[in-house]
Amino acid sequence: MSEWLEWFTHMENTKPFALVLFFITFVGIILYLFTGKKRAKRLESYKNIPFEDDDDRRHEDSQS
Repeated sequence: MSEWLEWFTHMENTKPFALVLFFITFVGIILYLFTGKKRAKRLESYKNIPFEDDDDRRHEDSQS
């Protein structure tokens, strides 16, 4: 058992393992985000959120 744990103490073993682990996690997150139709529609609706605040301010300024 200690040989298996000792394998992680060597950087030449740990770096590729971490790279593969993070890559698999990244791909999993991307697949999760873009595979559901409801989720995709919801995410698309979020793209205009930064511009909605500007429109509200312009409307308020024009009324004053």
